[in-house]
Amino acid sequence: MFKFITDRPFWVNLLVAAILAFLLIFLTLEMLGWVTKHGEYLTVPSVKGKRTEEAIKLLESKGFDVTIQDSVFTDSLQRGIVIKQLPDADATVKVNRTVFLTVNRYMPPMVVMPELEGKSLGFALDLLLRSHLQLGDTTFKPDFMKGSILEQQYNGKKIEAGEKVIWGSKISLVIAGGLQDEQIMVPELVGKTFAEGKITLEALGVNIGAVIAKDAIKDTANSFIYRQNPDRYNDEKKPVYIHPGQLMDIYISKEMVLPDSVSTNKN
Repeated sequence: MFKFITDRPFWVNLLVAAILAFLLIFLTLEMLGWVTKHGEYLTVPSVKGKRTEEAIKLLESKGFDVTIQDSVFTDSLQRGIVIKQLPDADATVKVNRTVFLTVNRYMPPMVVMPELEGKSLGFALDLLLRSHLQLGDTTFKPDFMKGSILEQQYNGKKIEAGEKVIWGSKISLVIAGGLQDEQIMVPELVGKTFAEGKITLEALGVNIGAVIAKDAIKDTANSFIYRQNPDRYNDEKKPVYIHPGQLMDIYISKEMVLPDSVSTNKN
C-alpha cells in the first residue's frame, strides 16, 4: 500500500487525495440533505379555531412537529380551541418544522377578589371588569355614604378581598342608598344579646357603628348590650329619633350588666 503511494509522482497522489476529499464531502452533504430532507417544503395548514386534538392530528399528518406554547382563557371563545399558531397559516416552511400553538383553556382559572368595600359604584364596576368578574345582584341599604359599596358577596355570603374565585364569577354588591327622610325612634337595645340587637337594627335599616367590649369576649353573638349611643331617650326623657342608614354604637359585655353598673360605665 505504501509502495503504491511512494511509486507515484507527488502530483498524482495530491490529485487522488483531492478527488477522494471531494467525494467524501459530496457524499456527506448528500446524506445530510437526505436526513434533513433539504429542499423539501410544506405549506402550513390553518388550524386556528379548530379543537386542539384535531389541530395536532392534522399538523402531524402533514409532517409537522407540534408544541403547545401557551394556554390562555378567553370566555368569549369556545373552550379547547386553537386561538393562535406560529408559523401562520399558508406559510411555506421546511419539513419537520415545529408549529407552536396557543390554546384556549377548558377550565377557567382562579382570580383574586379585589377590595370593593368603600369604593364608589363606578370604580367598583371597573375593578370587577379588570378582574374578569361580573356584577351579580345589587342591594341598596340606607347609609350616609350614598353610592359607596358597603359589602361584597359571593354565592350569598360576604367575601373578603384577596380570596380566590373562578374567572367570570358573579359578585353581588350591597350599596349605600343614602339617608332616608323617614325618622324612626331609637330602638332599645340594652339587655339584648348582640345577635338580637343586630337583627333589630337591620330590620330598621340602622347600621352598627363602633362595638366596644367591656371585657375580653370570645362569643360576641351571645354577649349582652349594656349601653348604646344614641340612647332611646334624652336627658329630658323625650324620645330620640334617627334616620335609616345612621350609625349606632354598641357597648357589650360577656355577662348581663346591672342598671347601677350601666350608670357607672356611662361616666
